[in-house]
Formats: sequence, structure tokens, C-alpha cells
Amino acid sequence: MTRTTQILCASTLYGAATLAAALDSGSLSPADRRLLLVCNNATTPETTPAVDEMPGFEPLRDRFDAVLSWNAAISPFHPGAWSPRPDDVPLFERYLRLLWGLDEDRVEIVLESIQVDPAQAIAQIFTGAPVDVYADGLMSYGPTRNKIDPLIGTRVRRLLHLDLVPGLTPLLLTEFAVPARTVPVSAFLKVLGQVGEAVPALPALPDGSALLLGQYLSALGILSPDEEEDLHVRMMRGAVARGHRAIVFKPHPTAPARYSRVLEAEAATLGVELTVLETPVLAEVLFERARPALVVGCFSTALFTARAFYGLPVARIGTGPLLERLSPFQNSNRIPAVLADALLPDLEDREGEQPLDADSVGDLVAAVGFVMQPTMHPGLRPAAEEYLRTRLGPRTQRYVRRKRLTSLGLPGGIPERLSFLPRNATARRVVRRARALRKAVRRA
Repeated sequence: MTRTTQILCASTLYGAATLAAALDSGSLSPADRRLLLVCNNATTPETTPAVDEMPGFEPLRDRFDAVLSWNAAISPFHPGAWSPRPDDVPLFERYLRLLWGLDEDRVEIVLESIQVDPAQAIAQIFTGAPVDVYADGLMSYGPTRNKIDPLIGTRVRRLLHLDLVPGLTPLLLTEFAVPARTVPVSAFLKVLGQVGEAVPALPALPDGSALLLGQYLSALGILSPDEEEDLHVRMMRGAVARGHRAIVFKPHPTAPARYSRVLEAEAATLGVELTVLETPVLAEVLFERARPALVVGCFSTALFTARAFYGLPVARIGTGPLLERLSPFQNSNRIPAVLADALLPDLEDREGEQPLDADSVGDLVAAVGFVMQPTMHPGLRPAAEEYLRTRLGPRTQRYVRRKRLTSLGLPGGIPERLSFLPRNATARRVVRRARALRKAVRRA
């Protein structure tokens, strides 16, 4: 009888915890053997601990028959920049079957981030293997980032995700009619409790503190290092303005140390107590252990786990400029940024920044998802047109771009009879003069 072996891939501890919760809850199909394949996608994997080396991983290890390293299997290549040439696929499958002792096993694969490597490479190598995809955050609510080869997409059986935004159904992989299944929150919280118990002693965190979440957006090319430093400073000032005198900063594991030093200087200026967490732990461990009085971030998934799973107050900051910076428009960070901007309260309580009605978020995501990937999701056009016609205004205009609405012939774009203006040299010259005159008047 042929043995079934599941290869479950994880690049983050959060993802490994999601896999453990899926296994505990019976969300994955039965298998004779389960192998956890760890992928270290850091820019310099040699200096960054892999998932199985992070504090809190040990309680997860027993759920798998073995823990393997994708980095070791393809060394010296980087996981995010390597995939096999088509002619080499059979060779690599034979190589991995020998390396991992798969023999003639029936292989099933559980992947994250299916649209990019290393998930793409693994799916290509094990040609014909059934695929399950699990979501490691908010990106599953948006459309698939890149067009996926039908030879891979049609093999996907289910999308597993956490119910981070209750009532919202993921768009990811719906072009292949892949059904979405939620991983029970109770199972996930149980796993996180085990992870928290295994984490070494953390520094004593003050009661009633505000927790600031760093995301290292400059590494993604979205913000410059100086802009990201300024964002962290604004987080602190906003928390202090709300009355918090104890601040805890959780930097991204790969962020530079100078981010912490800038905040230390600002804390001294403001006269508040600052604790910088040096131990790379999941934010959820802090939610359970310290119960912060406020969680502040930009568009981190942890903001939604704090709110939906732990009932903690949260606030977002910096999402407006971020939405303008994201490029191309199809950037897979767009939907997470839209959800944070639309559903979470603004840290600085600015006028016109109130959260949108939660009941409308599904229509909003459908509209933005269509504008992002119109050829992939043509069936969303009527919903997008209805939303843009009835709800596009000062608060929601930031989620779409007029130029893109115009190119798609959607409400909110430049009217067809005026569409020649952006291409008209005379019109552009008049606009430039008008802007120069307005600036001169303001300076006067």
C-alpha cells in the first residue's frame, strides 16, 4: 500500500503555529507521515534564525515526524530567488525524494504564498501532487498577486485561513474556485499558549503599557529608513497623547538597532518609560502574557489578531501615505493596508479618519480587488461599479486611483469626454502654470 507523506512548508513561526492549529483541528487531510519544511526567506538567512531555531518553536516540533530545511536542500541558492528550470524538474524531484527518504510515497504539499518562490518551486518539483494553501496573514483577503500556472492552480484543494476579519471571505485563488476554510480560533489560541509557555523569560512589562509593532517597511522599499524611524516616533507620541506613560517597542526581527535608539531618545524627551524587546517573539505571546492596554502599528496582521482573538484595543497609523506609495497597484500589501485603514481607529484621532462600517468591508474589498486584478476577476466588475458609484468619497478615495479607474472605465475616473486631457500637452502646461501660481500665492 502506498504511503502518503505531507510536506508542510513554513517560513515564519506564525505560519508554523497556523499549521499546528490546522493539524490539531483536523483541517488537513490524514497522512501517514508529516514533514515540516522550514524556509528561511530572510535577506541574509545565514545571520537570521530559521523558524525551528526561534524561541517558542519546541512545542510545535512533536506534531511533525521530521523537520527539514529548504535552504539546506538548495544551498547555496536563496529560497526567494531560485526555481528549477523546466527540464530539471524530474531531476530535482528524484534528488529530493532521495534526500528526504520519500521513496515512492504519494506526496501532498501544504504551502504559503503560493504565487512566489519558494512555494512555486516546490509545487513545480512535485508535479501532480495535491496542494493545500494556508494564509499567513491578511494577504489572503486580496486577489492572487501574480497569475499562477494552471498546472499548479488547478491542483489546489483548499485555502486555510484564520478568521482575522469576521465575515470576510478571502479572494486569494478564487479564480480557480478554491474553497476557503477557517482554522478554528480556539485551536490557534491553544497553540499560541504552548508557544508562549516555551519562550524564555521576557523582561517585566509594565502594566497598562502601549505596545508598538515595528514592521521594517523600508526593507520592502515602501518607506525610507528615515521615514520609518519617523513613523515609530509618531507611534510613541500618539500613544503618549492618549495618556500612556509606559511604552513597549517590539522591533521587526531584522530591523536595524538604530530604530530602537531613536525611540530611546524620544522617550527621554517625552519623559516616558520605554522597554525594547530584544527577544524575537510573536506579538501574540505578548498579548497573552502582558495584556497591553493599547496595540499600535501600521498594517500588521498582529493588529487584527489582537483585536479579533484577544479583545485588545488597537490603533493604526501611517496607512494613508502607505497606500499612495504601494507600487504597482497590484501590490499584495494593498488589501492589508486597506483593511487596517478602513477598520481600525486612527491613533491620532484626526478628523475624517473614523473607521468604516464593518458591514461594507466586503464590498470595499471586492471593489479594490477588481481594480487590482480586473482580468483575473472579471466577475467582480458589477460589484466594483456599484461600490464606486454609491460609496466613493473623501474617506474612500484613497483606496483607488483615478488614473486606474479611468483606464478601466469605472465610476470615479475621468469622464470619457475629458479623457484626452491627460495626454494633451497644452492642458498639462496650463495645469503646471496654475499649480505654480497657487504656490506663489501661498508663499505671499
